[in-house]
Amino acid sequence: MDTSVFLTKFWGWYLIIFFFVLSFNPKRIRQIFKDLRNEKFLILTAFIAILVGLLNILFHNIWEMNEKLIITLIGWASLFIGLALFIFPKPAVDWLEFLNIKLVQVFYILLFLVGLFLLNTAYGIVTI
Repeated sequence: MDTSVFLTKFWGWYLIIFFFVLSFNPKRIRQIFKDLRNEKFLILTAFIAILVGLLNILFHNIWEMNEKLIITLIGWASLFIGLALFIFPKPAVDWLEFLNIKLVQVFYILLFLVGLFLLNTAYGIVTI
């Protein structure tokens, strides 16, 4: 399977699943931010974000104006968020909490729509 197709399916399913988890259990997101105040959890989260972002970028750093750009941007975002959490933990957590509080509904809808777009692209459900 082509790397682009694999990552399109992976991130599409991940975003859809994450959307439903957050929609049906909104307490979970508050718990994550509470846990980010724990240094051990923060380091582990930052390490995983860096690892996922770096692997995504190494296997898929394609800057074309289609779904491949979304996959690449997800990798870069993961890497930068992981580095920010690792290097500047307190400001990064404060910034993520601020964004989540102000843009939570927009964030959830974007998760869902981007996930649907990626899955549609990967499986060719609706053609335009």
